[in-house]
Amino acid sequence: MSALTTAQKDFFRENGYLMAPGAVTPAELAALHRDFNAWVEESRAKTQNYGEMVDGRPRFDLEPGHSAAQPALRRVNSPVEVSQAFHDVMASSRMTDYVADLIGPNVKFHHSKINSKLPGAATKVKWHQDFPFTPHSNDDLVTALLLLDDMTEENGALEVLAGSHCGELHTLWHNGAFTGAIEEKTADEMQSRAALCLGQAGSVCLMHTRLAHGSKPNLSPMPRTLFICVYSAEDAVPLVPNPVPSKLEGVVVRGERTGRVRSKDFTLKLPQKPAQASFFSQQAASYDG
Repeated sequence: MSALTTAQKDFFRENGYLMAPGAVTPAELAALHRDFNAWVEESRAKTQNYGEMVDGRPRFDLEPGHSAAQPALRRVNSPVEVSQAFHDVMASSRMTDYVADLIGPNVKFHHSKINSKLPGAATKVKWHQDFPFTPHSNDDLVTALLLLDDMTEENGALEVLAGSHCGELHTLWHNGAFTGAIEEKTADEMQSRAALCLGQAGSVCLMHTRLAHGSKPNLSPMPRTLFICVYSAEDAVPLVPNPVPSKLEGVVVRGERTGRVRSKDFTLKLPQKPAQASFFSQQAASYDG
């Protein structure tokens, strides 16, 4: 039985994104908050990125200006490996059912992360598409952005360009450097036509991997934290190493493993894997656009 309505699925196919309420239960949401808040408290004692992913890079990424008095934990890489609550929501929640309705019946997990903009956080996410970071043999990939907090215009809501998933793949390379961002003139034009994705905690924004998007800094006293899971159709095969590697990469969360590969025609320059804790360091690079 479908978890999404026909109208919801049609909206996603036309626009490349969908805000869907009720992606987790109140108990699931409370468990996610419990674990994330514990990590924020832990970060107060840290002065630099810490923890370790499977590839040795830091798991916990601190924004410049982080302090014990004003913690700024902006990224947790692969939380599903260190939290049962995050693992269970990734693998078996209504959010997972929503994703299967869009790219199923056979669905694989690719990677997960938490992006948080705590009150006063200066982090801005420049306009980009996800697919050039994680190219696969086809583009049946969905980024599920689960709202742990209400997402408002004031606290750095996600902004998207509806329908851009049907357009070109924009390069993230500029002047020989991988910046992780669309060039500024094009990004400014996208910004002028952007739609805001607003919603209550427990909702999820389901986003096509080719959809252009970005977000502004959090200028409010309220946090804006997203649990982000990337899923692919089972027959989409990754073409580059995972930028957020996980021992759970490739786990089938819905349906079954077929061992088949499906390809789609496209051309892009392969991405550069982040050398630091997250792609925020790549987007901080300056370039002439």
